[in-house]
Amino acid sequence: MTVTKMSWRPTYRSSKFRNVYGKTGNREHCYDGIPITKNVHDNHFCAVNSKFLAVVTESAGGGSFIVIPVSQCGRLDSHYPKVCGHQGNVLDIKWNPFFENIVASCSEDTSVRVWEIPDGGLRRNMTEAVLELYGHSRRVGLIEWHPTSSGILFSAGYDYKILIWNLEIGEPVKMIDCHSDVILSMSFNTDGSLLATSCKDKKLRVIEPRSGRVLQQASCKNHRVNRVVFLGNMKRLLTTGVSRWNTRQIALWDQEDLTMPIVEEDIDGLSGLLFPFYDPDTHMLYLAGKGDGNIRYFEITTEKPYIQYLMEFRSPAPQKGLGVMPKHGLDVAACEVYRFYKLVTLKGLIEPISMIVPRRSDTYQEDIYPMTAGTEPALSASEWLSGIDRDPVLMSLKDGYHRPNQLVFKAPVKEKKTVVVNGIDLLENVPPRTENELLRMFFRQQDELRRLKDELTTKDVRIRQLELELNNLKNVSPNNV
Repeated sequence: MTVTKMSWRPTYRSSKFRNVYGKTGNREHCYDGIPITKNVHDNHFCAVNSKFLAVVTESAGGGSFIVIPVSQCGRLDSHYPKVCGHQGNVLDIKWNPFFENIVASCSEDTSVRVWEIPDGGLRRNMTEAVLELYGHSRRVGLIEWHPTSSGILFSAGYDYKILIWNLEIGEPVKMIDCHSDVILSMSFNTDGSLLATSCKDKKLRVIEPRSGRVLQQASCKNHRVNRVVFLGNMKRLLTTGVSRWNTRQIALWDQEDLTMPIVEEDIDGLSGLLFPFYDPDTHMLYLAGKGDGNIRYFEITTEKPYIQYLMEFRSPAPQKGLGVMPKHGLDVAACEVYRFYKLVTLKGLIEPISMIVPRRSDTYQEDIYPMTAGTEPALSASEWLSGIDRDPVLMSLKDGYHRPNQLVFKAPVKEKKTVVVNGIDLLENVPPRTENELLRMFFRQQDELRRLKDELTTKDVRIRQLELELNNLKNVSPNNV
């Protein structure tokens, strides 16, 4: 297969998305005074759904993030309550796609935690998680919810392992151990039956998550892959990375044959990581560079030229990360097809950026809002683990989105202290995560040793007493006879 190098010469073709433009929210629609984390980890540090906006914050002595109701714009109080249960920096946060009050976080303290945010947001600092999940031996850099199953969470750690957590029982049920370096990104296909990963070992992989089997693998020597995203049901993958000449690049791949990319396209010579965002409803791809102010967008097609450049949203303020609003949270009346929440660290500001299709008509635009993945899970955790795959449950955006989710998240009661996956006890070798924890463990062990010594002494005394009594009985019995 020959790699097609694309040119930037515009080849105009009729597209309803050719004039899509980005619109930054007014100052009163922004979120101000937020101490955004200064951590340099390559993540977004931001997660959004139709109810809440969660942002990782700068904090001393542990990791924290804030959760703001989306409707609560404006300047934030400096004493605004935080979610602050982690003992190390929070590296990733993600909202559950089916329970809008449930958010997962992972941290340098090797744990993954699941939190339940009350309606209306926090009144005080939250330190108690619904679930604390330990199984990684090093810090956890990435988490992803399964796209169709209600209780499955994936986490990737710096121990080069991906753990699959069944939240119905609060335990890891599978360990994917095929990476030889840090996992950089994870992406699912539409029904969650395939997982694509990019890794620091310069390999792109397509994995069957339940078995952990690598179905396809590419060694990317010319195009060093950073991020990967599944392009819906197109059976294609898109990666962002760096060429051998150190230019930023995107590449399109056939998910069933990763020997060569179908298309490679140079973007520019800047150095920031390129984050890809794909909208399967409009087939639009958005590229946002870390530290850039602009967002480029393209249309993906199944025929040549495959990737059609549309336009570019420009802004002078550099972005640290971007959160994306799910489809049912968009303003359908304004023909909004995508919405970013941009983190501007220097200003402590989060500004919404709406991608709008210019239309004159006030009626519902059926062609730009097809049926989309809704907030109802297609299957339970146990069904997915048993081998069942189902496409997402679709919903229409026509009448606005008012259907309340009747599901209630139930955390399992945990007593078990060992975590055995693939015959290995994952908790056996987990080290203490902070100096305080090390001291606590030391004093706990000292107390335990003291208690055991006391117990041993009392038992020795009791044994000697019983031996004396036995001797007395032996000495007395012959005289009695």
